[in-house]
Amino acid sequence: MIQPVIVIHGGAGALTRSAMDQELENNYRQSLKAIVKAGQEILAAGGSALDAVSEAVRQLEENPLFNAGYGAVFTHEQTHELDACMMDGATLNSGAVCAVAKIRNPILAARSVMENSEHVLLTGKGAEAFAKAQNLEMVDPDFFSTATRLAQLKRVSQSAQVLLDHDAQALDADQPGDPLDPDKKYGTVGAVAIDVHGHLAAATSTGGMTNKMVGRIGDSPIIGAGCYANDATVAISSTGTGEAFMKMVAAYDVSALMAYTGASLNEAMNTVVMEKLPKIAGSGGMVGVDAKGNIALIFNSEGMYRGFGYVGDEPRVGIYRETEQ
Repeated sequence: MIQPVIVIHGGAGALTRSAMDQELENNYRQSLKAIVKAGQEILAAGGSALDAVSEAVRQLEENPLFNAGYGAVFTHEQTHELDACMMDGATLNSGAVCAVAKIRNPILAARSVMENSEHVLLTGKGAEAFAKAQNLEMVDPDFFSTATRLAQLKRVSQSAQVLLDHDAQALDADQPGDPLDPDKKYGTVGAVAIDVHGHLAAATSTGGMTNKMVGRIGDSPIIGAGCYANDATVAISSTGTGEAFMKMVAAYDVSALMAYTGASLNEAMNTVVMEKLPKIAGSGGMVGVDAKGNIALIFNSEGMYRGFGYVGDEPRVGIYRETEQ
């Protein structure tokens, strides 16, 4: 019998231990544990993997520590553009939205596209109109804004950078240190799970890059790049340099290696994350769970916000290259 499990991530990058704010690190760890626990409770009650990853990512979107939903980063034009994706491993049904600015929880919109439309990916105003018709909660774009994110945009704009992170605190010495270097951190969130019935699911959500060009879409809403699930192999959620993950079709590549070569989840993910992606300057990581309930949390950066919990066990989380605790 498969033991249900949920695995989550909240971004990957380089460490800034020398400037780290201990209270902030504790907040990250506590948030990760609480979100893992929420997913565990759904799975323990016999809920589906889809329900578990949907709720986990929704909670990540509601937490301003992470770059998805509330607290999302700003574009160069001081706007928000959010992306999300969900995939059902049992059917390969998928749904995604991108470049949305009025949907409170993009991951719920992605699920609704999957379950209530004939399409896979909706963008911008069309996605927002669909979400409104589905009675999802709509908000003013300012809902996603925080003073911290606006200050980050102003600092980054002055330096003419586009940062693959959600906060850019390292540009200001007066700011408390984030456990991961904001200049080298990738602020996507995601979750994968397997339920008691052996079904897999994956979900990914992001606010994009600080100071990015309006209209830029990364790997998060792209099936096979930032998100993939197939009951025959694996469920994957990615975080990293989106362009590289798209070029490599990274999430699907893990599944393909398992299907075509017989590689284990750990072997396949190591090949993609530690060997293939670095060859095209791809930095970041992945979390995954295979059809037997084995998990992997692998990153080629120095750290990755992450956590997991099998039903019946205590949630375990990590940030650095350490054993999850």
